[in-house]
Formats: sequence, structure tokens, C-alpha cells
Amino acid sequence: MSKKILIVGSQGYLGSRLTGYLIDRGYHCRGIDTGFFKNGTLTAINSEDVVNKDARFIVKDDLEGFDTLILLAAISNDPFGHMSAEQIYNPSRDYALSIALMCKKMGIKFIYPSSCSVYGAAADGFLSEDSPTNPQTPYSINKLQVEEGLLAMSDQTFTPIALRFSTVYGISARIRFDVVINMLCGLALTSNKVTLNSNGQAWRPHLHINDACESLRCCIDWEPDTDKLVTLNVGRNEDNYKIIDIAEIIHSNVKGSHLNYLTTDQENANNDLIKDRKIQDGVDIRSYKVSFDKILKTLPKFECQWTVEKGIIDLLENLRNINLDKEMFNRREFYRLQQIEFLHHTQQINDDLYWVK
Repeated sequence: MSKKILIVGSQGYLGSRLTGYLIDRGYHCRGIDTGFFKNGTLTAINSEDVVNKDARFIVKDDLEGFDTLILLAAISNDPFGHMSAEQIYNPSRDYALSIALMCKKMGIKFIYPSSCSVYGAAADGFLSEDSPTNPQTPYSINKLQVEEGLLAMSDQTFTPIALRFSTVYGISARIRFDVVINMLCGLALTSNKVTLNSNGQAWRPHLHINDACESLRCCIDWEPDTDKLVTLNVGRNEDNYKIIDIAEIIHSNVKGSHLNYLTTDQENANNDLIKDRKIQDGVDIRSYKVSFDKILKTLPKFECQWTVEKGIIDLLENLRNINLDKEMFNRREFYRLQQIEFLHHTQQINDDLYWVK
């Protein structure tokens, strides 16, 4: 009998890819999503079994009958308007831990996608799961707070899994163009420019979206032998790159493209979609190289199948096949901060990020 998986946040970038990925491999999936990004589709969506519901309103009845819950629902952009980081992020911490507690009481496996960004501004050398964390943004602080809550909750009856994902990239029906590889590929194809919004010297690990999905699939079928939260970095050691090196790979795979910087690119200088408000004076202080040795030793049958170069070539091919143009690339729905800001500014959602009825 196939395992039943509940994906909370199923209509986002990763959730839209993960659902089909698991169904194709024999799992039964249902989604729960509040719908902030449901209309941001780049390609056709296969039929979705989705309950339209805010994660804050989830109750035990919503979880009944499921073997595993994957909590993708989260805020993943900067604070905006007059709201503080606490007002934006504290509710997502609270509902993550509330849902986890329901899973604990009901005997449901709980998998939480965290982020390697918890390492923040780090010294030289590779960072393992035991290395000090140094989050630099409200998003990263929030991820760490949820991890800490899950650790406190874990015991012999409940072993949650936190997967610290590298920066995910690759094609999805609901793509994000506000992550570095996706954005630079989109820029290269639509403007013939690979435009960096920093000096490109920051290090990041990168993870193909299919490998992210496979790590989640492996965790569904894995029973950890511990009574503590399991924390795993997800990625490949070889896929730690400086942003400038990522840009060079994309530049070399798009003939006629030019590599430049936002500070000197007049065409894109005022494009709010590709700016990163966390970068000041061309310097991104978030820089970290991550070790992925533990996941190879710990998680049975998991190994990344995609290299960054192979993944970039595949993404460019997919974007060319759908004839990506500037109008499509600049659609607000593909940029998390701008979409949430729009919903708030047009009073479709209120200060607490609830839909206005």
C-alpha cells in the first residue's frame, strides 16, 4: 500500500515539483496551501489534490490518515511595508511547531525543509551540521528557531528531520526567478545579460530541485535510529561556488550574452524584481561553504544526481523550450517578495497575512 504524504505549502516552487515527483514514484499526495502563489504558473499543472487553507488553521482532522507530513509552507522573503520581522516570521515559527506537535501526538513523521543559510556569514572552510550557526536574515533566524523547537520536542516517540537545503534551482511549474541560478539564467535568455547584483565573491552551495525532491523521498522511507532531531545538510561538496563562478558558467552557455553588474547596468538598474535589498554597496555578507559528508553516510540510498553545470544546461534548455521572454520573466508572481507586497498593497491580505474576505 502506498504511503500517504501531506505536503503543507504544496503550491510553491518546491511543492509544485515535489507533488508530481512523489506521485510518479508511487506515493499518494495531498496538498494544503493558502494560495498566495497558485496563479504563478510557468507551465501547465497536472491535476492537484489541494485543500485551500492557511497553515495556521490546520487541525488534527486535516492530518488524519497520513504517514508523513512535509512542511514547506513558510515566508521566504524580507519584511515589507511597516511590518517588523517578528510580525512576519513569528507566526510561521508558531504554526510549524504546532503542526509538529500534532504529528507527534498522532504518530506522523515530520519533515522540515530548513536552509544552509543558517550558517550565514562564516569563516573559511567547510561547515558541518555541528558547526556554529550565524544567521544574517529574519528568514534564517526563523529556520533556526523552528529547528530548536523541534529539537526540544523530539524524544523516543518522535524523531523529526530537518533538511538544511542548499540554494535550490531548476525548473518547476511554479518557478522562482528570485533565486540566483534561476534569475541569472532568465536574465541571460531574455536580455543577453548575466547581471550580478553583488560583487559575486560570496560562496553558496547549490541544489537541483530534483535532488531536493529525492532527499525528501528518501526521508519518507527512512526510520532514523535516534531520539533527537536529525539535521542534515543537503547538497554536494563540489557544488559550493562563488556567485561570480555561477555567472561565468551561465555566460558560457548562452552565446552572445554579456557578464556585468547591476551597478553599471542601466537597463536593469531600476528593475526592482532583480534587486536584493539585503545587499549593500555591492557586497553580500552572507557567504558560506558547506560540507555534505553526513548525508551521504546517514541517509540510505541518497546521492545528488545533478551537478551545477548539468543543472544549468537543463534549466536553460527548459526555459528555451517554453520560449521564455521578458514579459514572462518579469511576471510578479515568480518573485516572492513582490507578490506578497502586491497582495498586501492591494488589500487582498492584511497585516497578519490573512486573506481579506
